[in-house]
Amino acid sequence: MPNHQDETRTAYDGVVDLYASLFADRLETRPFTRAMLGTFAELVRDTGNLRTADVGCGPGHLTAMLHDLGLDAFGLDLSPAMVEHARRAHPALRFDEARMESLPVEDGALGGVLAHYSMIHTPPAELPSLLAEQARALAPGGLLLTSFFGTDGPEPVPFDHKVTTAYSWPPDLFAALLTDAGLTPFARLLHDPASERGFLDVHVTARLT
Repeated sequence: MPNHQDETRTAYDGVVDLYASLFADRLETRPFTRAMLGTFAELVRDTGNLRTADVGCGPGHLTAMLHDLGLDAFGLDLSPAMVEHARRAHPALRFDEARMESLPVEDGALGGVLAHYSMIHTPPAELPSLLAEQARALAPGGLLLTSFFGTDGPEPVPFDHKVTTAYSWPPDLFAALLTDAGLTPFARLLHDPASERGFLDVHVTARLT
């Protein structure tokens, strides 16, 4: 296992309760995120394949939201402590420990994949393999919604995330990697979160072609 995954798993295992307290109910104050999730769920429902993976699900709050929006949603996370928290918080839903580059999903099985800020700790050289894995798991016409921190520069920028090292991405460069993975980006929302880091929040929806 790459060292950065060991570090990420250990870091999130150690902040489960704090992380859940900060983010599990935060959607009430994030209208753009709610709008993108609602649109994503509607598009997945339109495919007729409701099975959706919340990849990097954390405490499971978005998995539950996707379920409430009519999807057959389940959560996957690298952190066993996060998975246990999600199971306690949402006992009716399925949560499993998994690595993003090796999803426990058969080829072409999913109507949707949500990757909500769950790839931000991935070193840039490893991101293409994660996107290819998500494309592998999607059925033709399936949807990916991914969110990340954006930057105006030409290259990804590492920064000191409060949990462990993370990266912000130029939206165009990230979209090009989605295209290389066989996905077609067709909707993009960029907005200023007024954060102290100065990054944009970026949400990109893509379809498997």
